[in-house]
Amino acid sequence: MTIENNSQKSLMGSAIPQGAIDSNRQALKWYDDNYEYYDSLIDPLPSSSREKALRQLAKHVSIGGTILEFGSASGRDADFIESLGLSVRRTDITQGFINLQKKRGKKVDNLDILTGEYGGPYDGIFAMCVMLHVTPEATDAVLAKVAAALKPSGVFLVSVREEGDARATAWSRNEFVQRLERAGLTVIWDDRDFDGDQWIEFLAQKV
Repeated sequence: MTIENNSQKSLMGSAIPQGAIDSNRQALKWYDDNYEYYDSLIDPLPSSSREKALRQLAKHVSIGGTILEFGSASGRDADFIESLGLSVRRTDITQGFINLQKKRGKKVDNLDILTGEYGGPYDGIFAMCVMLHVTPEATDAVLAKVAAALKPSGVFLVSVREEGDARATAWSRNEFVQRLERAGLTVIWDDRDFDGDQWIEFLAQKV
C-alpha cells in the first residue's frame, strides 16, 4: 500500500466531529423551511458558467457513465448532465427537494454527505454549492470518502465559496487545492464564477 493510500485510509477512518454535524444541520434547516422558495429562484437552465463546469465533468466521463450528485435540490444540474448521455444518481438530505423531484418522475436518494455511505464506485461525482455547509474540520474526511467512491481516474466536480460569512465555509484556491490533493485528487481544471456570490469551481481526478 502506498503512502497516499495509507493517508487516505486514515482520513476515511476519522470521525466527523459532532460540531461539524450540528453546524451542517443548522444550515440545512433553512432549506427544510424554504425549499419551495429556493426552488422558485432556480433558473430552468444552468448559467453559462455552471454549464461550462458541468461540461468539463461530462467531458471526462464516457457516454453511459454513472455520476453521483450531492445536493440535487431542484434537479436542474442533473437534468443537464443526463441530457449529455450520462446517468446521475440524484441525492439530497432535504425531503422537500426529494418530493419536488419525485413529482416529476425523478428518483432522489436521501444521502448525507457527512455521515452517509456513498456507494460506488462512480465515474464521476459532483457537489455544487454544497461544501459551503461542510466545516473545515470535516472537509478532509468528506473528500477522502469522495475519492474512495470514485473509480480509478474518476473525476470530482466541486464548487466552494471564495468569500464566506458566519454561515458559510469559504476557501482560497490554494487552500482547497491542498485539501483535494491530500485526499488523492489532482486538480485538472478550475475556474471562478462571479454569478452573485464568488465561487471557485474545481474538477479533480483520482490519482
